[in-house]
Amino acid sequence: MSRIILISGGIRSGKSTFAESLFQGHDDVLYIATAKRTDGEMDERITRHRARRNSRWLTHEGFCGLGKVVRTTACKFILLDCCSFWFANLLFHRAGVDLDGNNITPVTLEKALQIVRQEIKALIDAVRMKDKTLAIVTNEVGWGLVSDHPLGRLFCDLTGLANQYTAQLADEVYLMSCGLPLKLK
Repeated sequence: MSRIILISGGIRSGKSTFAESLFQGHDDVLYIATAKRTDGEMDERITRHRARRNSRWLTHEGFCGLGKVVRTTACKFILLDCCSFWFANLLFHRAGVDLDGNNITPVTLEKALQIVRQEIKALIDAVRMKDKTLAIVTNEVGWGLVSDHPLGRLFCDLTGLANQYTAQLADEVYLMSCGLPLKLK
């Protein structure tokens, strides 16, 4: 029976560590890494994440067509880390927003949200069809200040709405705080 688990929380709240612990003892895990290597600090973060994971886990680095990735993997367990990078990459590479946010219009959020929802639905449909377990890590963006930059506001709106959509589709939802999980659903 398939299982979708959403894990949300703030930065350094323990989301990834908790998600990884769900698959402790399993070797047939596909780790979907959605972050892009952008600088030395990001390389260091990726290296730390890899070092603490089971070395037998497979890794897929990417952010488009994740439903197809799930359909073609033999792995029973999938960990996607994290939605924030996934959504940001889709925003820039599929919705066509430029890095400065100069081309944001009133319809940009709807266009981006449609793209993100399609990707989320394709991923979750693939998990359900193939009877797999998926843990999804995302950042809680609703507790911060409203950005003074249009791109920051767009990202937070998109992520918050996409997180709500994902939570509706998930079987279980956890909120992480201080390394402790609180089960919401």
